[in-house]
Amino acid sequence: MAAAAWAAAAGLLVGGCSAATPSGPPSLSASPSAAASGAGAAPGAASGPAVTPLESLPAAVPPGLAPYYGQRLAWQPCDDGYECTTFRVPLDYEHPADGDLTLAAVRAPAVPTGAAGSEGSGGSDGRLGSLLLNPGGPGGSAVEYVEGAARAYDPAVRARYDLVGLDPRGVGRSSPVTCLSGERMDAYTAVDITPDDRAEVDALVAAAKEFAEGCRERSGARLGHLSTVEAARDLDVLRALLGDERLNYVGKSYGTFLGATYAGLFPGRAGRMVLDGAMDPSLDSLAGNRTQAGGFETAWTAFARDCATHEDCPLGRTEQQVGEQLTALFAAVDAKPLPTTDGARRLTEAQATTGVIQAMYADFLWPRLRTALADARAGDGTGLLGLSDDYYGRGPDGSYPNLMSANMAVNCLDLPAPFTGPDDAARAVPEFERTSPRFGRDMAWMALTCTYWPVRATGTPHTVRAAGATPIVVVGTTRDPATPYAWAQALAGQLESGRLLTYDGDGHTAYGRHDACVDGAVNRYLLAGEAPENGKRCGH
Repeated sequence: MAAAAWAAAAGLLVGGCSAATPSGPPSLSASPSAAASGAGAAPGAASGPAVTPLESLPAAVPPGLAPYYGQRLAWQPCDDGYECTTFRVPLDYEHPADGDLTLAAVRAPAVPTGAAGSEGSGGSDGRLGSLLLNPGGPGGSAVEYVEGAARAYDPAVRARYDLVGLDPRGVGRSSPVTCLSGERMDAYTAVDITPDDRAEVDALVAAAKEFAEGCRERSGARLGHLSTVEAARDLDVLRALLGDERLNYVGKSYGTFLGATYAGLFPGRAGRMVLDGAMDPSLDSLAGNRTQAGGFETAWTAFARDCATHEDCPLGRTEQQVGEQLTALFAAVDAKPLPTTDGARRLTEAQATTGVIQAMYADFLWPRLRTALADARAGDGTGLLGLSDDYYGRGPDGSYPNLMSANMAVNCLDLPAPFTGPDDAARAVPEFERTSPRFGRDMAWMALTCTYWPVRATGTPHTVRAAGATPIVVVGTTRDPATPYAWAQALAGQLESGRLLTYDGDGHTAYGRHDACVDGAVNRYLLAGEAPENGKRCGH
């Protein structure tokens, strides 16, 4: 996947009905504010006895897992200059005799430069081992991400580290789960997620049930073993096979939840870890969806204010006009879907909303959104449909990656469903709309997805303390749509060694987006182990 396509692949909505993180070099939502007592805890964070810290695992490898930790990686040339390998992990870590999964990884070997050995400490060649990268999702392919972003990484970082991408279990090349055919995914993405009557509610429920049943039929026993805890344990197996004493890691969006989980389970093995676009694991799925809706509202407000200053803004000359005209456009498309140039496909309200949401991930998409909105007002839905397709990763041939299948599977395992049925979702709508007048209704109904999931959730809301870990850098963007800034504050406050680095700006995630302050602070940490001062701010 090209690097730009990561704008639709890294920070999927926590409700499990959509996807997206702008990429960029290094830079696809997430799990769940903090019940932790520590500085930086977000206001309104979940609290109470039910939210407890994630417990660490014993440092010694259990005998039943020794064969997995004793494998030898066989790297082979692949994909135009990279190296690929596979290895085995147990389907169920508690019962390793029950069978294996095969996971795939890619490596961009360190590229020596004159900068190698100039900072930090390492071997005689200045190398610091492996740096694992994860773009988010859940469901984003780290293999594709590394192959799309590695060459754009800072040369000094590339000189000191092998950049490694591991597709998490169930994702990409790692025993992937699948749920629907491309044709049925087209239908799924078009379903009305702001139902106006019982018939539309029934259609939404039917779509959720079809997706869940398709996953059960096509994915089998894997569906019950795709949790973030299991994926974090897979990371530890790979760390050992790479020969690294500690896991050095950069995770974006959901990748922060995966990385924080690793640090919580294996605090003594956590190395230099950067968690960018942080998620808050203490939130339940309902609170996560609601606060994320607020994040998209914040991002929309920034877009609307900017749009009103451009001559080509099709929605008005004031922030209020832009918002009112978007609402009117959504209503018009709901009443009559728009034709597009993509064969018989017509733009529905759900796809129009998804197209707008997609553009919130990165301000470089705002000009494209202005054009798409102008075309839609003129009766052509092609531009917004294209943004929606980017969000889901739909290819020109109508195929879809397994991004959304894995996204649902992980989210529905990590947290219990917030609703028992559509009546619960309907009752939640007013509170969601108070948080986000533009997107709240959509996200309330999206939270219905896991209600019909065929396997029970194995995770619960929790904090992550990672007691004893070396400094962990948590990066938060003040107007991040998919991972609201309060989540970064919360996670940094939970982590015993958390260091909050703030980027005052727009878009999803910050590192690698050409802000010299953020990039410099992160690179100094990765290269020399010098974590930024807690509370450091960058941006404008």
